[in-house]
Amino acid sequence: QVQLVESGGGLVQAGGSLRLSCAASGGTFSRYHMGWFRQAPGKERESVATIHLSGTNTYYPHSVKGRFTISRDNAKNTVYLQMNSLKPEDTAVYYCAASTFAYNAALGSILAWGQGTQVTVSS
Repeated sequence: QVQLVESGGGLVQAGGSLRLSCAASGGTFSRYHMGWFRQAPGKERESVATIHLSGTNTYYPHSVKGRFTISRDNAKNTVYLQMNSLKPEDTAVYYCAASTFAYNAALGSILAWGQGTQVTVSS
């Protein structure tokens, strides 16, 4: 069973950048479509980036498009989220997730979630 561990969160000023990492173990990483999600206090969890198996196909919602970039290194079993031009509204706990199915931006049944990493953007 795949296990995911996120890292790289922290406190940053508005306009700054952070790079999140999600390391996978216990499964065949190259077989998983991967996604980054976030959840702010009092809000539902939302998808912020999806990447398919080979890394060629990536998807973003309008709220982060042009600022966030998802990538993966199948040799290192790791998916990344580069976040630039951060805004206070990006403050949330960020989670990565794995699925063996994806259709465009949507992941299928989630096999595993990471524990989450806090991102706080100050104004």
